[in-house]
Amino acid sequence: MMAHHSGRRGRGRLWLLALAAILACGVIWGITTAAGASSSPSPSAAKIVLKVGNTQDVDSLNPFIGYSVPAYEVYHLNYDMLTGYKPNGDVAPEIADSWSSTPDFLTWTFKIHPGINWQDGVPLTAKDVAFTYNYIIQNDLSAFSTYTVNMKKAVAVDDATVKFYLTKPKANILRMWIPIVPEHIWSKISGKAASNSFQNNPPIIGSGPFQTVEYKKSGFTRMVAYKGYWKGAPKIDELIFENYTNQDTMTMDLKAGNLDVAFGVPVAQFNALKSEPGIKAQAADQKYLVELAFNAYASPNSQANPVLQDMKFRQAVSWAVDKSKIVATCMGGYADVGESILVPSTDDAWTPTDAEKFGYDPEKAKQLLDAAGYKDSNGDGVREDKQGKPIKLRLWTRSESPEQQRAGKLIAGSFESIGIGIELAVMNDGSISDGIWTYKGSTYAPDYDMFIWGWSGNIDPDYMLADFITSQIEMWNDCCWSDKQYDSLYQQQASEMDAATRKDQVTQMQQLFYQQAPYAVLYYPKALIAYNTAKWEGWVPYPSSSGLVVLSGDNIDSYRMVHPVAATTATTSKSSNTTYILIGVIVAIIVIILVVVLVRRGRGRELTE
Repeated sequence: MMAHHSGRRGRGRLWLLALAAILACGVIWGITTAAGASSSPSPSAAKIVLKVGNTQDVDSLNPFIGYSVPAYEVYHLNYDMLTGYKPNGDVAPEIADSWSSTPDFLTWTFKIHPGINWQDGVPLTAKDVAFTYNYIIQNDLSAFSTYTVNMKKAVAVDDATVKFYLTKPKANILRMWIPIVPEHIWSKISGKAASNSFQNNPPIIGSGPFQTVEYKKSGFTRMVAYKGYWKGAPKIDELIFENYTNQDTMTMDLKAGNLDVAFGVPVAQFNALKSEPGIKAQAADQKYLVELAFNAYASPNSQANPVLQDMKFRQAVSWAVDKSKIVATCMGGYADVGESILVPSTDDAWTPTDAEKFGYDPEKAKQLLDAAGYKDSNGDGVREDKQGKPIKLRLWTRSESPEQQRAGKLIAGSFESIGIGIELAVMNDGSISDGIWTYKGSTYAPDYDMFIWGWSGNIDPDYMLADFITSQIEMWNDCCWSDKQYDSLYQQQASEMDAATRKDQVTQMQQLFYQQAPYAVLYYPKALIAYNTAKWEGWVPYPSSSGLVVLSGDNIDSYRMVHPVAATTATTSKSSNTTYILIGVIVAIIVIILVVVLVRRGRGRELTE
């Protein structure tokens, strides 16, 4: 009985041993199979999506209306231009392969790259280029009309050739930042609608590397890669610009992996991000300035405090702006003190001499205000205007920029110390824009006193200088300043083909603007940007290694070339597989050893029994 019983027990232990071996092999097989399944799917199995965060909204998808930096980025990604820029600032071919001019510079011929199609498959030809420029000229579309100064018309000679006929030579003929739009779509839209009400809802047909397919104002803009792009398809499938109302939230999303790029990281978090693994935090060079703008509109329709129309008042209060302190405390040192409306990195930038410069000297500000007739006659610490009314000015700062809000507080305190009453308010971009472009019926009536905002510059000086000519009041001229000499110099430089002569004219324009002080240019900020380098590679900084990888306005190659880090998935997968297999083998060995021990113990008991 016992032998038989012992035999049954023996057979049970052999079965257990066999089962253990099978299970052990099964563990190994299961783990290795699971490890293989965890590796990233092939590109065809899932979309490759790049997410870019920013605190400024794409204000409009209509390129003849929009003004924000992200909007212009979207325009350049969706539409090609005639020419572009190389990283060193030289002119580069875009849809124009080559160009030439007559000796008098009054006729220019551009050859269009063959075989380009719009995103709906319709061929892009010279007729589209001619249509775009004539559309701007004939409808006086202010967003780009400064680029068509001295331009009579554009004519498509054939599908590959477009000629521009000028009334005068045009200095910026090769630097016209104008998106080329398809004639078969925009010819159906009136010029009045294009400059006012047309929304340009997605999907938007262009010829660029990405197509805008979805848009939610103050939310996001989604673009898909145009696989038929003539320069080569982007390496990602989708591009999403996410709009954030809070910089801290945006930065947290980057760290959590919900975002790939954060543009406009707050100074406090930027320094911490420098040590964050897999993220590159960069204080990037950019052509950008931040200004304190005064409403200088010399019109009875202005709703600003009349003291701001007085150049002497603007000059006086400019001495109460501590730019160095703003750079140090508000920007954490990631900026340069501002002076001219042309950023220092441009070849034509002018810097005031010590004798010309508005430094920080509150006592001098008080003296100049007294001399100009703005005195504190009541001794209550508040100055009065020339009608005896206490001076109180509204100062608006942007909710999108904590740095500019802090600058506003410093300026408000400094102005109050020299006797200027300040009503400080934090407002979003849309509300500030509403104040700048306010109308009473059909009459322009700007309703603001001062605001702090910024400008993205360009390589050619015409881009910024044109914004302050008289004809740009109601459009880009947001300080509503007007000066006949400035207007005259603008026309001269616009047609001046001699570089040295033009530079002298451009310098005079900067000096005039600075001296009359419709702006106090506060600083030239670095772009505090952070982006994921553990997940992505192929970034193209512009214009140099210290430049921006996104949101520069001129660099679409970064979006085309960026792609997932190929080695990461493979290395991680291989490493994980090895680890899982090793664990499986160890588990199997342990199981087998335990079973063998049990069998041996059983045999010992049987022999004893």
